[in-house]
Amino acid sequence: MSAHGSKKVIYAALIGNMLISILKFTAAYFTRSSAMLSEAIHSLVDTGNQMLLLYGIKKSTKSADEKHPFGYGMELYFWSFIVAISVFGLGATVSLYEGIEKVLHPEQIHNAYINYIVLSVSLVFEGVVWTVALKEFNLGRGKLSFWEGVKRSKDPTTFVVLFEDSAAMLGLLVALIGIFIADQFELPIFDGIASILIGLILAGTAAVLAIETKGLLIGEAASEEVTDKIRDIVNQNKSITGINELRSMHMGPTDVLVALSLDFVDEINAGDIEKLIAQLEKDVKTSFPEVKQIYIEVQSLADHLKMSQD
Repeated sequence: MSAHGSKKVIYAALIGNMLISILKFTAAYFTRSSAMLSEAIHSLVDTGNQMLLLYGIKKSTKSADEKHPFGYGMELYFWSFIVAISVFGLGATVSLYEGIEKVLHPEQIHNAYINYIVLSVSLVFEGVVWTVALKEFNLGRGKLSFWEGVKRSKDPTTFVVLFEDSAAMLGLLVALIGIFIADQFELPIFDGIASILIGLILAGTAAVLAIETKGLLIGEAASEEVTDKIRDIVNQNKSITGINELRSMHMGPTDVLVALSLDFVDEINAGDIEKLIAQLEKDVKTSFPEVKQIYIEVQSLADHLKMSQD
């Protein structure tokens, strides 16, 4: 997925959540609804999420320097992990606290119709943003299943926003149901219960996103399609007797590091090896523009095995 596509999803979510949070806080103030306040905090937290993701994208584009010779691409993974842990965790904690407080000390909702209007409008806004996020995510995952697409995605921004908006829509439905029961049946405890459920939804979303972004943060290999094609490119040259080892790691969504250990025929001279390595790098980078750095080690299979055992 392109950075342009990722930013489009984030900007759409940022604008939507900012407007929604203002509406929800206003409604919570006039109606004294715990579930509405939890939803308002949820939307405010989501707004913070988008700001952190945009900051991560900006930092990840910084050029490599002496302190970070492989670039800053993993800044995006770091800030995505922070979104999952800190910001989602904060939203879940506040919602759970507010819900438990209202369950222990129920308070009747006032002017419930305001909540119905705001939550309905919010569902429309969130639905639009969710549609944009889903469209971009589907473009990236291709024919993969939904969960396989999440697991294999190297760009966390899109699936973070998609999960975030899915949690938001589910939270809105829970809030609507809880407020309706509290209002129509005069059971204010259900307002607090709805707030607790919203907190649990946020906590569950945070856990899933933390697991997925952690894998990217500690380093994930390139896809099998990429590594298999690199093997094919290498094996096409008869001067190479074998690939001792091929390792890869995503330094960012579109920044892959590849390390190769190759065994050449004994008859080849140093000059020909240099030309061959240069051609291999050109062929790989032409086939996969996301491969920004390639390191090739010339080593016999016997020496490679010996070094691996030491």
